[in-house]
Amino acid sequence: MGAFLDKPKTEKHNEGGVGNGLRYGLASMQGWRVEMEDAHTAVIGLPSLKDWSFFAVFDGHAGAKASAVCAEQLLDHIISGEFPRSMHVESGTETQPSIEAIQSAIKTGFLSMDDKLRAMPEVLSGQDKSGSTAVAVIISPTHIFFANCGDSRAVLCRSSKCAFSTTDHKPINPGEKERIQKAGGSVMIQRVNGSLAVSRALGDFEYKNVEGMGPCEQLVSPEPEIFVQDRDSGDEFLVLACDGIWDVMSNEELCDFVRNRLQITGSMESICNQVIDTCLYKGSRDNMSIEIVTFQGAPKPSEEAIKKEAELDARIEAKIKETLESDTSMEADLPYLMHLLGDMEGLPPGGGLSSKRSTVEAILNKLRPPKPEDNVDQVRASQKDKGRDWWDSD
Repeated sequence: MGAFLDKPKTEKHNEGGVGNGLRYGLASMQGWRVEMEDAHTAVIGLPSLKDWSFFAVFDGHAGAKASAVCAEQLLDHIISGEFPRSMHVESGTETQPSIEAIQSAIKTGFLSMDDKLRAMPEVLSGQDKSGSTAVAVIISPTHIFFANCGDSRAVLCRSSKCAFSTTDHKPINPGEKERIQKAGGSVMIQRVNGSLAVSRALGDFEYKNVEGMGPCEQLVSPEPEIFVQDRDSGDEFLVLACDGIWDVMSNEELCDFVRNRLQITGSMESICNQVIDTCLYKGSRDNMSIEIVTFQGAPKPSEEAIKKEAELDARIEAKIKETLESDTSMEADLPYLMHLLGDMEGLPPGGGLSSKRSTVEAILNKLRPPKPEDNVDQVRASQKDKGRDWWDSD
């Protein structure tokens, strides 16, 4: 669970789509971890309700099996129970399910998904002990249903502000800690029994074997916390992401950054990639997955914002060129330039200079092309000699 690679794997998986008045993009990247354990789901148009949509991010641990199965099956578990039974037709007009029925179906679906995981042969044999957080949203024409189990998180940007966020389930939270202790467990070093960093998850059955207690009373609970928001004309976008994103960016920073990027490009996948790269440069060493879903009120690319971005890049290039021309010792490397540019005005809100690191690197390589014999290991060794790593830009 805690092992890292010598250098991050930065290849990204991207998806995107349009429908029901929504646009979405997603990106995932393995990063520094030895295994990719994240998974995701994005569905526009549910089987019973074509104008409803479902999005989810799953952050696995102790293996990738639980997150992969949840990504494939959680929606089915939600809609196969009470969900379709809450539908009926009157005079040929489809009647929407009640809020209470959807909330009940979501909870039932999560618990059913957990039972399905427990029954898998590799889990019964003890071969697989993986678990997964889950953060999901169901978007209807009138409401947004948020369901969270663990420390992945969803935020809603409304009227230019972060208007809502799910709650992370950490063992040190008073309510979570009380349940853990009632089940005979303890919270040490902010972890369940000194080991697991989340207090709710799907899977993780070695923490769910207390006799005489129900599934939601165990040391680790599969019960989602469900929130409902009325849709509003000011709704701009929502973000679902694993803790590899939230570890280094606050809710407000991420909303500000995404909002700014929406004014620069219409590519949802590109914005997701920029968020992940920014978080990598800010120091995240976890797997990273993010889904961004925009509503019709989301910002659109503007000539003014694009012009300001171009002017910023030009100022960055001019500063780098000036520095390199005055540098005769070849000491003006990437970390030095990042430090030098740190107080530049007009940097992207929420992302700061970290969001421009690839731009700085591209300009440096253009103005001072790397020698053919240079490679990452040599550069890395050089930076270690100076007491810093090549990726450390802040």
